[in-house]
Amino acid sequence: MQTEKVVDYIVNWLKDYATNAKVNGFVIGISGGIDSAVTSTLCAKTGLDLLCIEMPIHQAESHVSRAQEHISQLKERFSNVKDTRVDLTPVFEEFKTEVSLDGKQTIVDMALANTRARLRMTTLYYHAGLLGLLVAGTGNKVEDFGVGFYTKYGDGGVDLSPIADLLKSEVYAIGEFLNVPDSIMNAAPSDGLFGDARSDEDQIGASYPELEWAMAQKDSGKTIGDFEGRQREVFEIFMRYNSSNQHKMNPIPICEIPKELK
Repeated sequence: MQTEKVVDYIVNWLKDYATNAKVNGFVIGISGGIDSAVTSTLCAKTGLDLLCIEMPIHQAESHVSRAQEHISQLKERFSNVKDTRVDLTPVFEEFKTEVSLDGKQTIVDMALANTRARLRMTTLYYHAGLLGLLVAGTGNKVEDFGVGFYTKYGDGGVDLSPIADLLKSEVYAIGEFLNVPDSIMNAAPSDGLFGDARSDEDQIGASYPELEWAMAQKDSGKTIGDFEGRQREVFEIFMRYNSSNQHKMNPIPICEIPKELK
């Protein structure tokens, strides 16, 4: 990958899109992870307004400290960057008092995790509406189009996706080029939706390098019968997520009424 040229291309794409949309810049949620760090730095490089928002909900301290370190670095490097912090923990706790928490605990936990992401999306769009900004998405290609590892209408609810055509390894390469803090570069990827430090690999059962490999195998036409051992296991994991999350990757289905019925 021609990293510097890719960076320039994304920055120019962001600037052109915002200019054509007649908006002032971008708003982005900062999680302390590599994807939001890279995306926010790319947005900052446009020279347009950038609002970085921390939105903790019972957040692991390691995530909070990395997010704050990154925001501080961005503000030192770019004069167009501002930040704010919206503690959504009380909102989340109040929500829990108004809904049923009955049912299998793992299902309830997942529903609440997705609720965290949707509260954050609502917060981002509130600030975007106030300030005339676009919500910049942080999903990469493996998450968005490989395993669908994001929340529908949560972190998947955005105006534009600057890094969605980049594999996770490519995001790391750009992060190194952009001088993203080492604490973020070296941290295990995590969606931060469960209030602890569990990693994406803990949840999925495969690492991002393994998922990139499986994505490439699928694209080349390989099937489960072509693999054995750990490769077979990883390919099965990838295909299970890819199949079950097609509802996120495909357009919302529309019931098209036959013309003779109208």
